[in-house]
Amino acid sequence: MDRFDLVIRGGRVVTECDSMQADVGVRDGVVASLGRGLGRGRAEIDAAGRLVLPGGVDSHCHIEQLSASGIMNADDWESATRSAAAGATTTVIPFACQHRGGRLREVAAEYHALARQGALVDYALHLIVTDPTPECLQSDLPELVGTGHASIKVFMTYDAMRIPDEQLLDVLLCAREQGALVAVHAENHGMIDWMSRRLVDRGFTAPRYHALSHPRVSEREAFTRVIAMAELLDQPIMIFHVSTAEGVSVIREARGRGLKVWGETCPQYLFLTSADLDRPGLEGAKFCCSPPLRTESDQAALWRALELGDLQAVSSDHAPYSLDEHGKLHAGPSPNFKQIANGLPGLQWRMPLLFDAMVSKGRLGIHAFVRITASEPARLYGLADRKGSIAIGKDADLAIWNPDREVDLDDSLVLDQTRYNPYSGRRVRGWPEVVLSRGRTVIDKGELQRERGQGQFLARKAGPAAQATGDRSPEFDPERNFGADLY
Repeated sequence: MDRFDLVIRGGRVVTECDSMQADVGVRDGVVASLGRGLGRGRAEIDAAGRLVLPGGVDSHCHIEQLSASGIMNADDWESATRSAAAGATTTVIPFACQHRGGRLREVAAEYHALARQGALVDYALHLIVTDPTPECLQSDLPELVGTGHASIKVFMTYDAMRIPDEQLLDVLLCAREQGALVAVHAENHGMIDWMSRRLVDRGFTAPRYHALSHPRVSEREAFTRVIAMAELLDQPIMIFHVSTAEGVSVIREARGRGLKVWGETCPQYLFLTSADLDRPGLEGAKFCCSPPLRTESDQAALWRALELGDLQAVSSDHAPYSLDEHGKLHAGPSPNFKQIANGLPGLQWRMPLLFDAMVSKGRLGIHAFVRITASEPARLYGLADRKGSIAIGKDADLAIWNPDREVDLDDSLVLDQTRYNPYSGRRVRGWPEVVLSRGRTVIDKGELQRERGQGQFLARKAGPAAQATGDRSPEFDPERNFGADLY
């Protein structure tokens, strides 16, 4: 009788803290045993000469999401999660996006219906709140957090998405009461709007001017402001897609004071620069994202922040728009930078790019690679009991990497619906050849082995990352505020 459903034999198993030559035994979709010379499996994979790593957790991506300007991004759940799996990502956390006037609970139900039809890998959902009405704060959010949607996203910019400071405080307080983590797109809206109008009015409309329209200080100011609001209420926050050295410094200072401020960056800020916006014709439109691409010195600061732990994760911020009238050129064939749909594809490329930089080229090393791409995002978002590592009892989400395989990145490899690879022309060393989700093969040597709709929803609590510190600000401490209980 076979002891296991699957045995992966002879690979080097790596987690964020350990590396061992071992077999992995899988039973009922979870890791059942780690050791040498394990008993037979109904199926077996020879991983000799390969690395067996946890599947990636991409905690910030946009899938089948309608933008505030009415543009549907290029990917549905099947194409997005297919590209994720091909890039060794086995868990995604996209967004259920409320638009103004809409009910958050209805939006979440619609996203779940789409995911059940198409997802190839497991998923959780962040809740985007743009209209924090009493109904939303008192009914929808408590209900949804209680059913496993334990993270909320808010915007401090974009006309149709941003909420003012007073409403942001309302959301932060609601999250504190419900035990949810709040993630923030933090840029100063006024600065961006003012700079954009000045650039366009003076005829500076090409994609390269997108970088100037989001001043560097707009990131620093917004980080400082939202951190102050979180500190007032003792509510942990995650700051999404950090792009500047100045932004890193604000986060480092806040964490140095003991505040629970978390931060992530994205591959585009580690591997691309604003010079990529200055390509011929509309090629630069492919690289329009917000915050915009920055400089090489910012890249160095972000890498240093990952090394020091000031930033904890690298997500893709996969925001797929094709370079045509359905996507980036929806406003016509000659748009100004303000009219170009913002976002880059990244679900397929995040892990190979980081493996090449961190493991093959020796920057931070393989254990940090696992931590930043899998273990830490799983911990931050309440998934560490199931995802992000290789341990007995955890889901058998595994990627078998050939550390010596070299691949030239180009558009022919693209599995998402943008049909372009922003990292074309790069060669990476190290490639995921077999990817498994809960012990079942999704990708084998580039070929899809799983049918759509087999991904499962991961209901979750936010976990320790979202727990208040208990250090009340003077305004919220009855012993120091004349007895007023404001929570």
